[in-house]
Amino acid sequence: QVQLVESGGGSVQSGGSLRLSCASSGYTYSRHCIGWFRQAPGKEREWVAVIRRDGDTSTADSVKGRFTISQDNAKNTLYLQMNSLKPEDTAMYYCAARLSAPGDRCVALTRYTYWGQGTQVTVSS
Repeated sequence: QVQLVESGGGSVQSGGSLRLSCASSGYTYSRHCIGWFRQAPGKEREWVAVIRRDGDTSTADSVKGRFTISQDNAKNTLYLQMNSLKPEDTAMYYCAARLSAPGDRCVALTRYTYWGQGTQVTVSS
């Protein structure tokens, strides 16, 4: 059973930075997809950045160049470094994981089976 606990959210002004953390247990990096997703009020949940079982990453166009996903396997922790934050980045941010197969792109959020409780990020202009 995979358990995920996010932290690091908060309120910042536009242009600021935050680093989100996701502490995991029961997760095997070489067998799973893991990533960050977000949901703004009144909008559908969307993928932000993912790490595949081979360590390769993908980042959504809306945050590319500003957000960086990484993981520390020794600490079983996933990170999302968010720089140059904009008001439109305001959302609840979730960490999620699922088993994956070789070649899986890992961006389809509906296939994720394990979710954290979320951490709120609010960016003011």
